[in-house]
Amino acid sequence: MGLNSNRVEDFSSHTGNTTVTTTVRVSTEIPMPAPDAATMEIHKVCMPPKKTTFQKLKHRVSEIFFPDDPLHGFKNQTWCKKLVLGVKSFFPICQWVLEYNPRLFRSDIISGLTIASLAIPQGISYAKLANLPPIVGLYSSFVPPLIYSVLGSSRHLAVGPVSIASLVMGTMLSGSVSPTDEPILYLQLAFTATFFAGVVHASLGLLRLGFVIDFLSKATLLGFMAGAAVIVSLQQLKGLLGIVHFTNKMQIIPVLTSVFEHKHEWSWQTIVMGFGFLFFMLAARHISMKKPKLFWVSAAAPLTSVILSTILVFCIRSKAHGISHIGHLQKGLNPPSLNMLYFNGQHLALAIKTGIVTGILSLTEGIAVGRTFASLKNYQVDGNKEMIAIGLMNMAGSCTSCYVTTGSFSRSAVNYNAGAQTAVSNIVLASAVFVTLLFLMPLFYYTPNFILAAIIITAVIGLIDYRGAYKLWKVDKLDFLACISSFFGVLFISVPLGLAIAVGVSVFKILLHVTRPNTVVLGNIPRTQIYQNLHRYKEASRVPSFLILAVESPIYFANTTYLQERMLRWIREEEDWITENHESTLKCIIIDMTAVTAIDTSGIDMLCELRKMLEKRSLQLVLVNPVGSVMEKLHHSDTLVTFGTSSVYLTVGEAVGDISASWKPQP
Repeated sequence: MGLNSNRVEDFSSHTGNTTVTTTVRVSTEIPMPAPDAATMEIHKVCMPPKKTTFQKLKHRVSEIFFPDDPLHGFKNQTWCKKLVLGVKSFFPICQWVLEYNPRLFRSDIISGLTIASLAIPQGISYAKLANLPPIVGLYSSFVPPLIYSVLGSSRHLAVGPVSIASLVMGTMLSGSVSPTDEPILYLQLAFTATFFAGVVHASLGLLRLGFVIDFLSKATLLGFMAGAAVIVSLQQLKGLLGIVHFTNKMQIIPVLTSVFEHKHEWSWQTIVMGFGFLFFMLAARHISMKKPKLFWVSAAAPLTSVILSTILVFCIRSKAHGISHIGHLQKGLNPPSLNMLYFNGQHLALAIKTGIVTGILSLTEGIAVGRTFASLKNYQVDGNKEMIAIGLMNMAGSCTSCYVTTGSFSRSAVNYNAGAQTAVSNIVLASAVFVTLLFLMPLFYYTPNFILAAIIITAVIGLIDYRGAYKLWKVDKLDFLACISSFFGVLFISVPLGLAIAVGVSVFKILLHVTRPNTVVLGNIPRTQIYQNLHRYKEASRVPSFLILAVESPIYFANTTYLQERMLRWIREEEDWITENHESTLKCIIIDMTAVTAIDTSGIDMLCELRKMLEKRSLQLVLVNPVGSVMEKLHHSDTLVTFGTSSVYLTVGEAVGDISASWKPQP
């Protein structure tokens, strides 16, 4: 727990199949009463080395923004070498391209073609999820992977459209602008939101503010993604049931109401084929999960389903007029869309807000996926470089008819299992999409909408992690509350507000920990100088006439009132216990500050006020082991003068021994 400086450490050594454990203990005993002061060495609590204000500021800024010391490799290098290192740092492709060989290319081309078979149908499906033309999904699977392969530092991240960002963009934009009534304006806002998402990504990376996305805790995202997956799946009932008129709302009640209000539009042919292909893809997914070596079964299932369903609808087109299909898709590469960016008008605020929300969500997913697969292969992914790469990728994408893209977990998992070695797999993916855009677009004319709905359901159903939610319940109830709040907020209110509620719960949790820090009473473990939680360690015992308290957090303005009230309550309870058990009168309060990593002026004022209150009650207040920054502030505020040097000790054991020795009658 880090409550005092006396610890027990175990050093284990292994010989053959036998483990030999040597325990090193602090064996200095404090008899009760304590030994004379003359026989005990009392260590002073020293001040930290003196630094100028500029040095302190420089160190603090460095710790906040540069914890990884990114310029470490540039030290003691020539200007030529620094230039080469700078180019390699900004363009990670330069770090491995010179060592690239045919063996690596063979692995990358297999993995690239494998993820292309998944990315092409997913791109079309996710574009419809964002209420965009299906062709935009393919455009977004062409340019961004090429840019990421040059700028990205992950070897396994497969970039493209993702379900969550598509859903959020579609929900936020369609709430104000109809994609059917004003398709051009809707498309302009989508590209503009993508541009601002890229600006958010790149800015966070350049300013090294990646810690901002940490406010989206895993618990929050778990509930958000599960709620979004349920809503997305229910929305796809429109395609699976063949419903023509369907609600654009994204809450569970309007969606279910719309499903049953339009029962007369249900098409039995669509239902049979749609649920049949859905079962086929779910079965393929289950097989791949049970047997990872058969990952290709799940990866090939979407494209196989698209091909089979398209052929089937083409063959029965004269008899099945109720089955809706994609229709004409324009051939050709991405048209420029720089002139469509919307920087002036009444909907600009909507585009910026959508870009920020989708940008943070997509960035969180992309960084998490990249780090996950990097850890499996024991290499490092620079989070700030990834933010810059994803940001530039989206900014360029917004100018080439693409919408928000990031690293996809499903495609990255397929890429990893297919044996990808470098980012060349993204180039192969883009090449496959390039061929599709130029030559294969007419083949998608009869692709039915029900197969796109089935692909989306298959992709998002994996976002519902009920095991993770159960683990949250067992481990941390507040995290579970954040998860559930996010889940039901998305289901019953809206996707953006559900996310806002979850973030609010997470922030509330932070504030709760800050404003209500943990305080414990310490007792002495017999025949040692170790002091631990009295209620946790049964062998620990109270020290007569002493109350030893430990504060396990920084002392800030937000918690000073609580800490003062809680300490006075500990003192009152200790005095009541002494009265009931007829023990020695309470004389001294010791505050172990080992875990107090920081203090502000309000905290210092609280300690001074507490000391004055205790002096009026003939109680002595003693501080133990203040860390360097705390000690420095106590010194500069002249608090150490009022306390006196005899009221600050290095360890609890020394404080107890020295103070108790001073109470003995002197000869």
